[in-house]
Amino acid sequence: MKLYLVQHGEAHPKDVDPDRPLTERGMEDVERLAAFLGRAGIEVERVIHSGKLRAAQTADLLATTVAPLVELEVNDQIHPNDDPRLVDWQEKTGGRDAMLVGHLPFMAKLVSQLLAEDPERLIAAYRPGSVVCLESGAEGAWQMNWMIRPELL
Repeated sequence: MKLYLVQHGEAHPKDVDPDRPLTERGMEDVERLAAFLGRAGIEVERVIHSGKLRAAQTADLLATTVAPLVELEVNDQIHPNDDPRLVDWQEKTGGRDAMLVGHLPFMAKLVSQLLAEDPERLIAAYRPGSVVCLESGAEGAWQMNWMIRPELL
């Protein structure tokens, strides 16, 4: 099983727009990421986001490539300050490849929780529009396969 853990693309500051939609650059970064994932043959069976506008927009842009026939799902346990220890993502996704689209610090803490069982030991250096690919082995242990940040695309 693979988990693709995505931080939403660059969003407008709260003082510019309280709903914090993606900026033009944020949309462009996510579109480049979607194209990259498509060329790599990445497909997922579930796309789950936090419900916040910037995460929903990011999930929608990515889903057109990695999960075109999949209905997007909202999960209220992947907000910025949620505890990454509260959900067993392998169980929650039914062991199927899935993409989670959320926020910092949650996404970075989730990577750390799954890899090192310590959400405070930050391992992944996220930027808006980044994705980390984790894979669960036969014994249930997680490993990091790769990470892509927008500036690499």
